[in-house]
Amino acid sequence: MITIDKLTVQFGGVNALNEVCLELRAPVVGIIGPNGAGKTTLLNAFSGFVAPSGASRIAAEGVELLTMTPAARARWGVRRSFQSEQVVDDLSVGENVQVMLDSSDLSRAERAAALHRALAFVGLLDQRDRPGGSLDAFERRLVELARAVAGRPRIVLLDEPGGGLSGSEVERLRDVIGRIHAEFDAITLLIDHDVTLIAAVCVETVVLDFGTLIAHGPTAQVLADARVRSAYLGEEGA
Repeated sequence: MITIDKLTVQFGGVNALNEVCLELRAPVVGIIGPNGAGKTTLLNAFSGFVAPSGASRIAAEGVELLTMTPAARARWGVRRSFQSEQVVDDLSVGENVQVMLDSSDLSRAERAAALHRALAFVGLLDQRDRPGGSLDAFERRLVELARAVAGRPRIVLLDEPGGGLSGSEVERLRDVIGRIHAEFDAITLLIDHDVTLIAAVCVETVVLDFGTLIAHGPTAQVLADARVRSAYLGEEGA
């Protein structure tokens, strides 16, 4: 379980997140909201890219994440992908994933096994020697997912992994994301503007608007909520 308590992030005089409180238990949790709602800021708070203020807490498995450095969080098991993919063209598929493992506490043999497992999980094992520059957009997303699950992930943070992909590619991506918990026993937090993807793969969904939590619960229930349909889906009179 992940506990978020009074999570506040300020940029100047603006609260990007305003005392957000959540308990997350589902294997896959969607995070939705309009642009500027604080979704990416929430993931940045988990991974250590921003410093929350006040009495903010994020705890998982009894561990206080905000007291750890970003590097320590990554070693503990906080992993993430970004809106803009980070695949290095001059490295092979395998080398792009290996980068995540190089700073881990795993032995050399364990790193090799973890690399094999991550590549097999996303279906790129037979492509491990291909240069990153030869990959299409979907394959690059798969490399990012492999990097996010390589080793011993506990919390996987995915920021719009379906962006720019075709409908069939999003379906394949959905299958991979949906298998993360069963394969790695990790909780996935997923941001995406594709409501179909959120509805298909997320057991619970969180909705943010202007840094404030406006809904949290079973995904179907949340997506039917009048406040959500007004704030996120833009439906007048909802």
